[in-house]
Amino acid sequence: MSGNRLKYAVIGDPVAHSLSPQLHNPAFKALGIDAEYIAVHVRENELPAFADRARKEFAGFNITVPHKNAIIPFLDSISDECRLTGSVNTVKNTNGHLHGESTDGYGLETAINEEFGIPVKGNCFLFVGTGGTVKAVSFHFAARGAECLLFANRTVSKSEMLVGELEKSLPITQYSCCSLDDRKQLDEFVFKASVVIQCTSLGLKDEDPSPLPEKFFRPDRCCYDTIYKDTAFIKTARRKGCRTAGGLSMLLHQGAKSFSIWTGREPPLEVMRNSLYGEFARRCTSNMSAHHQSSVPVIQQSNKPFHL
Repeated sequence: MSGNRLKYAVIGDPVAHSLSPQLHNPAFKALGIDAEYIAVHVRENELPAFADRARKEFAGFNITVPHKNAIIPFLDSISDECRLTGSVNTVKNTNGHLHGESTDGYGLETAINEEFGIPVKGNCFLFVGTGGTVKAVSFHFAARGAECLLFANRTVSKSEMLVGELEKSLPITQYSCCSLDDRKQLDEFVFKASVVIQCTSLGLKDEDPSPLPEKFFRPDRCCYDTIYKDTAFIKTARRKGCRTAGGLSMLLHQGAKSFSIWTGREPPLEVMRNSLYGEFARRCTSNMSAHHQSSVPVIQQSNKPFHL
């Protein structure tokens, strides 16, 4: 790396919607670190060139969809957890050596504990959907001592494959899966889970329904949606008396963990929280104004599930 100012980035395709610069730049400023964090649009065929560029130019970088797996061959080392899950979202550059880690599991674990006061260890969690970063999160939860992990998915074979991998690597935790159409089994899963975690893409569009029918929402049940906005899942859960939270808190703690990996310092969490939530509120207000004027949302991309 050249120059005195440290450079960090988030890469993805697309990436313009990312809230990560609003997390990290205020944090660097708060701690007096001479660094900047930018969003860099990188297509999959550009990953080898970016990795070479990163060795010379960036002290670290985050990876968002769709590159969390595709980046791995271009790194020099990855953590054991990343090797199991095939997913990296944080890279640290040490004298040209690129090392990959994942903060996805930590981010969701910390968010759920903060929002609901529920630790991963000794508790059961129901994941609705098995796409996105569910694999990375579920391996982290199992390693952290979750009593059981339950998966409800439209395509049961995907859940069965994930359960098989988890049982092989982390057999102490109990695992089970079912189809979203298997209402009897799904009802048992919801009853057993300490937290129901919505991980499908349903909710990205305003007209999307909840993946769980209303009958499965029980009063005082904890429901976490990995999508930032007020989805049908969250609205139904709230109406039925559930405790609810959305994906911004996971993004916050993902980013805070990345910050500590890069700098070796305690992240200024409240500075990061205020900046993130403030920027999200600003975008929502802008989006609502544009929707009112033209009926066309202009910041749809900011409603992504828990991605940096």
